[in-house]
Amino acid sequence: MTALEALQRSVLFKDFSPAGLQIFAGIAQQRALPAGTPLFVENMVGESLFIVRSGTVRVTQRTAAGEQELAVLGAGEHLGEVALLGKGVRLVSAVAATPCEVIEITHRDFFRKAAEKPSACLKLALAIAADLAARVAESRDALRELPGRKPAG
Repeated sequence: MTALEALQRSVLFKDFSPAGLQIFAGIAQQRALPAGTPLFVENMVGESLFIVRSGTVRVTQRTAAGEQELAVLGAGEHLGEVALLGKGVRLVSAVAATPCEVIEITHRDFFRKAAEKPSACLKLALAIAADLAARVAESRDALRELPGRKPAG
């Protein structure tokens, strides 16, 4: 599967035209990872968006009780999208659960491309925002149960 095909399978790029997909395929880097290889580690500075091209990636977070698995992602799924928009500390770790291939778009390359193709980059930023909003909505009940938080309204 090419970088272009991987982008076509990703929900973040579902509304992109072939030309728009080509813009991001042009800055995407393909990486092959043996099982057990970290993509990133909790508390490190995030600098890239990843799209799983093949294989699976395990997402975990450290808790007082030990490492907790949050998700296992497969082909077409994405992670690390917030780091594309702004560098920040990773809240989770991501490790290749099986041999896998990922597509990486770095923060640096995204902002370089934004100078050339601002509309395409804005469209991706809005897709990331919509995806995050949907995830927050899905997690609403869990968020209300966090200590020290009072339900809104």
